[in-house]
Amino acid sequence: MPVDPMLQGLVTGFAVEAQEVIQKVTMDLLELEREGLDSGALAKLYVRLGRHLHTLKGSASSLGLQDLGDIAHKLEDALAPLKATTQKMPRSVVDVLLHGLDLFMLRAQAHADGRGDSLPDPAAALAQLVADGPAPESVGAQAAAGSNGAAEPETNGVSEDAGAQELSAQLDAQAESADTGWRVSVRQVTALMREVERLREVRLRVEERGRELDRVVTVLAKQGLLAETAEARTLLSGTSRSLRTDGEETSDIVDALEEGLKAITTRPVRTILDPLQRMVRDLSRQLGKEARLSVVGSELSLDRRLLEKLQGALVHLLRNAVDHGLELPSEREKAGKHHEGALTLRVEQQGNLLFLECADDGAGIDVTRVRKVAESRGVIASDEAERLNENQLRDLIFRPGFSTRSDVTDTSGRGVGLDAVRASVEGLQGRIEVNSTPGQGTRFVMTLPVDLGSSPVLVVRALEQLVGLPMLAVEATQLARADSLRLGKRKAHLEYQGQLLPVVDLGARLGLRALAPPAEGQPLLIVQSGGKRVALGVDAVVGDRDLVIRPLPSEVRDVPAWQGAATLSRGELLLICRPDWLVTESGQTQVTAQRRALVVDDSLTARALHRAMLEAGGFSVHLAASGARALDRLATDTYDVVICDLDMEEMDGTQLIARLREKRETASLPVILVSAHDSAAARERGLAAGADGYLSKRECAAGRLLAEVLDVMSRRGARA
Repeated sequence: MPVDPMLQGLVTGFAVEAQEVIQKVTMDLLELEREGLDSGALAKLYVRLGRHLHTLKGSASSLGLQDLGDIAHKLEDALAPLKATTQKMPRSVVDVLLHGLDLFMLRAQAHADGRGDSLPDPAAALAQLVADGPAPESVGAQAAAGSNGAAEPETNGVSEDAGAQELSAQLDAQAESADTGWRVSVRQVTALMREVERLREVRLRVEERGRELDRVVTVLAKQGLLAETAEARTLLSGTSRSLRTDGEETSDIVDALEEGLKAITTRPVRTILDPLQRMVRDLSRQLGKEARLSVVGSELSLDRRLLEKLQGALVHLLRNAVDHGLELPSEREKAGKHHEGALTLRVEQQGNLLFLECADDGAGIDVTRVRKVAESRGVIASDEAERLNENQLRDLIFRPGFSTRSDVTDTSGRGVGLDAVRASVEGLQGRIEVNSTPGQGTRFVMTLPVDLGSSPVLVVRALEQLVGLPMLAVEATQLARADSLRLGKRKAHLEYQGQLLPVVDLGARLGLRALAPPAEGQPLLIVQSGGKRVALGVDAVVGDRDLVIRPLPSEVRDVPAWQGAATLSRGELLLICRPDWLVTESGQTQVTAQRRALVVDDSLTARALHRAMLEAGGFSVHLAASGARALDRLATDTYDVVICDLDMEEMDGTQLIARLREKRETASLPVILVSAHDSAAARERGLAAGADGYLSKRECAAGRLLAEVLDVMSRRGARA
């Protein structure tokens, strides 16, 4: 069957992806033949093998390659009886699966080369594949017998010559495709991107130097010695103009390099979303249902590697929505719904975060049934299920082996799907959440970091702290006016385009000050995320910047307020706020009594990250890069607690504590030491020096910092 010309490019990419997946499957099969694997390792291999085969089937079907989908389904059938066993895989079954994978790859490559219409009907090959393998009953028996069973045929009907021919043809096809372009490793491309980012930082510094020269010229002009400084001012002005011109040219080069890299390493999201329309249509007809898929945000371009890894997850989610979520047309009409089910895929990027939403208007998730099925399939024990709330019960659908189907179909019932989706998303350092309303539908939201190129960022100020906001989340900027504000006892709202938007004070939201209504003329930013909008009050809008946003270190990646950090032209670290955190009303912080903390660390990153945690807890935080600077701070300001690094140059944490305990004003000041050392000796050394608390970086990563600070302050009798 010939491939749709519009999908030919996707089929070529699928053949490359399939080759990688098949290589992983082959290695797993060889591992399953080995003796001596424990039951846990065998179970993991069987689960992973099932996921890979299910992904091959789903991806092939989404591209209309039904012959490949049928082959993968037959391979799943051969594997299914073995998944519940704890014995190695019989060699005869391994032979069948390897033979089927060879057949799958040869036909996939033929489709990629445009030779799909010349392929023979797969029926004969599928029949031979089934004939080669043992019956399901005997497969289970062989697996149970293990190495003590009857002798297994070495080739299982597949001659060595045939296998060699298949392998030769496959290698020839790979060699031919390798000559069609440059072969560049991911590491080389990543290294080049890092160099472009360095060049962008250099360009920002050049711009800053130009502004410094302009300030020098202005200062000289104000000295009143115009004649004496005329030549110097002329030279400086000329240098400034040349530097500005060079900076603009550098900027053009950086932009061209970045665009070129993006063209090489990215592709539009629609390349993986468009084929899903056909998949939804075909699957709906197969199940006697009606469905329409709407896609929002398909014009975005993302890293090719990310898209390839996400494709399988999206296929799983949509097939699951059609099969499990949407009702039959007659049932929908009885419930007062349109006979045609609505599926929605929404793709949105905000800075370095990507949001993927897959929603349906089906029956929703029946948590009672989920619990019963989970118990009956041994996914969870009955006593544990009784303690779970509705959200936790819904999360059971992500457990391995969970399926509400009692029978196995082409679409579901094998217990493979949502667990594979969660594994894929978490493998990309992301997370997936599910929300469902009975009778109204289900929504899956995936949040993933993207790490390619720069992003437009709006830099704003709250008190003395600079904060970055992804420009894509900022709809508009305006000044607060009395006639557009609606002030209540506890909340303020802004009248904007016929709607009343809640006003969020960024300073109060970050715990820097008490909650207060916006002042006349204060900048208000209309910030949106996930369909919600707020009017964000800031003290000043510094300006927009084109910055590379980096994910936060793993220790604080789960802090809800921040999605990453960027570096400004002078090397300052700028934390980037999460728009979804800003628009979430449950996270509003009202500060009634400002608590003050001093963070002492010679690491810029550590200072910024500790500050983020403490500010999220309502503290006003000052920073010091050394013990000497901390003493200067303490001489002029008062604090409720000090968080200090144990290992610093010139003056370490224990020496700073000794200096503090010498003075009456700071003798009882609570001090917590933080160190990368988690040994008992290091902890004992810190506490013996007079520290009130000691945390390792690992404990900070687990979210212990704020709790430890409050506990220490309480023990010391400080104001908490």
